[in-house]
Amino acid sequence: MFKDGLLKGRRILVTGGGTGLGKGMAERFLQLGADLFICGRRKSVCEATAAELMGRHGGKVGVYGVDIRDAAAVDAMIGDIFASGPLTDLVNNAAGNFISRTEGLSPRGFDAVANIVMHGTFYVTQAVGKRWIEGHHRGNVVSIVVTWVYNGSPYVVPSVMSKSAVHAMTMSLATEWAKYGIRLNAIAPGVIPTEGASKRLSPGEGPNDRTIKSNPMGRVGTMAELQNLATFLIAPGCEWLTGETITLDGGQSHATGSNFYELRHWKDAQWQSARDAIKAQNEKDKALRSS
Repeated sequence: MFKDGLLKGRRILVTGGGTGLGKGMAERFLQLGADLFICGRRKSVCEATAAELMGRHGGKVGVYGVDIRDAAAVDAMIGDIFASGPLTDLVNNAAGNFISRTEGLSPRGFDAVANIVMHGTFYVTQAVGKRWIEGHHRGNVVSIVVTWVYNGSPYVVPSVMSKSAVHAMTMSLATEWAKYGIRLNAIAPGVIPTEGASKRLSPGEGPNDRTIKSNPMGRVGTMAELQNLATFLIAPGCEWLTGETITLDGGQSHATGSNFYELRHWKDAQWQSARDAIKAQNEKDKALRSS
């Protein structure tokens, strides 16, 4: 279905493209011929990813170390990319999340998620979109959200609120910007294991355990399945598809709600253990960023 060279001539930016789901999607786009740009807070991680992907597939991968919570830095990055030619596609993937009882959540903890997911996603989308409009370029945006945008989820309220905002942005801008030839769609994936997410959302247990027990297909998702759907939304052939969020989760959200309601049974000791594990992971990440 996805023939060689399918994305040749496309210039695609993937936020949070150095690791996890972003890295997986970026690799597939590069393999299919796109010129790629990836960004993340840790430029060294993005540089290592770029070298790895180009070594494996050839092509071009531009790298930016940018915190998308900084609107001015985002605008400067997009301006630099457009100086060599307009982007054709944007993949909003950068995110942050962790489990917490909401009554114990600090303003800083809330902002850590909301500033990346809601504010950062808007900053990047607007910076790209306004240049498409000014330059009379067609464009395409794919954003990664969560299945909880439909039914909510306890214990990840900052993520639910922020991802719901991205879902709403997708529908709103799909109609506002359609006249400019700009499309926006979103993917709400179920569990596709990545190291960072599992350590903050499933501390102390195997990252696949919860999904395997409750998913109608009895398994987690694969990176290839996400790569294929993202490619479909970017590739030519279905330009009338816009404003949609597509769920990719093996039917889990229909069967169980696919959220964290089951954690209502946790005791104080379990929450403290999860908090300690998340804090340790955050300290590890902070040390890596400063190294």
